[in-house]
Parts: sequence; structure tokens; C-alpha cells
Amino acid sequence: MQFIYILPGWEGSAVDGRVLCDAIRRINSLRVPHGYYYFVDAWYTNCTGLLAPFRGQRYHLSEWRNGRQPNTPQEFYNMKHSSARNVIKRCFGVIKNRWAILRSSSFYPIKIQNRIIIACCLLHNFIRREMPDDWNDVILEESDDDEANEPITTVEPSNEWSDMRMNLVGHMYNEWRHHS
Repeated sequence: MQFIYILPGWEGSAVDGRVLCDAIRRINSLRVPHGYYYFVDAWYTNCTGLLAPFRGQRYHLSEWRNGRQPNTPQEFYNMKHSSARNVIKRCFGVIKNRWAILRSSSFYPIKIQNRIIIACCLLHNFIRREMPDDWNDVILEESDDDEANEPITTVEPSNEWSDMRMNLVGHMYNEWRHHS
């Protein structure tokens, strides 16, 4: 679990869409490594580099307890999507546990707070790379090749990425059914 893009400075009440638009319009914008994608919340649409869960399908991990299994490829995809989201939440929990300064309100000016957040994330990543036995979680591989990363230039609906999601869903579900 490592941080691959850090954009501090937004208030917690900011709408995710505004933060995403800011991230893709910056000079050092959010980039998607070629062949990869980021998961986004259900209110987003599928677009280049971003895949949303299926609406109207079971999603939350609590809905899969007590031996309940997905009945459709879309439910299986949503279960995996939700699981990945929990990894992200856990990563924030790990960094807060590691750095006490992130656990409470800060009296520092916002510019300093932003630098503290970036420093904590960078130190966290350094520790994860240099001390792999520090945590039991799998370390996510990181690509240093900026040319292989595609910038996200807009957040517009994309049939191509919706089709890609459907192909991914079918493949994942068939693999799961084959192995269960």
C-alpha cells in the first residue's frame, strides 16, 4: 500500500468531482499508467482511466457476508471494487497510525499542513519500499516511467471505457466461477 498521487489542501467537505478536476488540470496532473485504471465512486461515469461500480447492484462488503456469493458478473465486479476501496481506506488508517501529527487538528498554516501531509506520505512510501517486512500487506508496484502514464484530460463519459469494464467484468467473473 503506497501513495501514488497526493493532492493535499482541499477541505474535507469538498465534492470529489471538484478535487478530481483540479487533479487532472494541474501541471503535475494525475496520470494513469498505461494498461491500468483507477476505481472511482458510483456517482462518477466511466471515462478514460477511471472505472465506476455498477449502479443498482450489490456493492458494500457487508452485503457479501455469511457466505453470500455474487449472482452476476456485475455483482462480482462490485465486490472486487468495494474490496479495493477498503484497501485505500486502510492505507489512510495506516498512515494516521504511523504519524501522530495526522491524527488531530493542526495549528499550522495550510501551506505547512500540506507539506506535512506530503512528507508523511513520502516517508510512508520510503518505509514500505525499504522495509517490506514492516507490514503484511502486499506492496503495490510503482512505475517510474512517466511516458507510459496517460494524463486524464477530461472527466467525460466514455463508451470505450464502459466496454473495457464489461470485458474486465466478464473475465473476472468467469475466472472466479472456474476456480470456485
